[in-house]
Amino acid sequence: MAYVISDACVSCGTCEGECPVGAISQGDSQFVIDADSCIDCGTCAGVCPTGAISEG
Repeated sequence: MAYVISDACVSCGTCEGECPVGAISQGDSQFVIDADSCIDCGTCAGVCPTGAISEG
């Protein structure tokens, strides 16, 4: 199951650079994870300073 980014996202961009498959990108108001590309590794959740990323 892909990870998701909640409204707690502050658009810092930390997660984008850490994703090994490039599944994270800047959306309209916050970063988003492409569920089809996400490999469920959890790296993004581990680096998120606000805890905005969790398993979806």
